[in-house]
Amino acid sequence: MKIYRAYAKVNVFLKITGIRDNYHEIISRFMRVDSLYDELSFSKKTKDGFEIIGEFSCETKQNTIYKAYIALRDSINSESLDKLMQTYAVEVKKYIPAFAGLGGGSSDAATYLKMCNEVLDLGLSQNELAKIGLTVGADVPFFIYGFDSANVSGIGEIVEEFKEPLLDFEVFTPKIEISTPNVYISYRENFYAPIDGFKTDELKKKTSLDVLESMSADEANDLFKPALQEYSELKNYYKQGYYFSGSGSSFFRLVK
Repeated sequence: MKIYRAYAKVNVFLKITGIRDNYHEIISRFMRVDSLYDELSFSKKTKDGFEIIGEFSCETKQNTIYKAYIALRDSINSESLDKLMQTYAVEVKKYIPAFAGLGGGSSDAATYLKMCNEVLDLGLSQNELAKIGLTVGADVPFFIYGFDSANVSGIGEIVEEFKEPLLDFEVFTPKIEISTPNVYISYRENFYAPIDGFKTDELKKKTSLDVLESMSADEANDLFKPALQEYSELKNYYKQGYYFSGSGSSFFRLVK
C-alpha cells in the first residue's frame, strides 16, 4: 500500500489579533518541516471496527484521524468510505511528538482526508477538504493545502500561501505535555495584548528569515510567556537562538 507523509510544522511567529467567541484570533506564519513527518498507510485489519495501528496515548475515538473519518462520513455520506474502513486499518508510524506545537495530530487528520479522497476518487477540492478539516482542528486546513509556507489567520481557517524558500530547522521537544487551552487561558488572563491591523500587515509581508533574524522567541510568539508561566520547567530547556512553536513544548532553530 502507498505510504503518505504527514509533515510537521513550526510557527515562525504567532501573534494574537483578537477574540472571537471563545477562540483567539491569530496571525501566524506556518512553515512545513521537511525533515519531520509521520507515515500513514492503509493496511490489513487486526480487529473489527475503525482501527488505527500505531503508538498513541489516546483512545481511538479521541484520535484526530478518527475525528477526520467521522467529519468526512458526515459530509459525504459515502458507502465506499464505510466499506474502506471495514476492510482496512489506518497504520501510522509516529515520529512527530504529541503535545508539542508541531501540528502532528492535525497533519495526520489532513493526510487521512487526502488519502480517502485519492483512494476513493471522491473528487473533493482542497477547499472542500479544508472545510471538513476545520471541524476537526484549527490547524488542519494548512496541512490540507500542503503549502511550504503560509500566513494563517482567523482561528486557523484562513490560509494564504507565502512564497519563500523552505528553511531547514532543527527541532527539539522536551518531554513536557502542554495543554494548549491552559496556555491560551493564561495568555488571556495575564498577557492579553493583541496586535493591531498595521502590525499584522507588516508581519504578513516579512520573510520567515527576516522574522527569525529580527525577533526574539517571546517577541515572535505570544504564547511563549504564558507557557513558561504555566510550565516553569520549560525554562530548563530554553537556549539562546531557539524559538517556540505554537503553545509548545517544542523549540526550533534555523540550521544555516
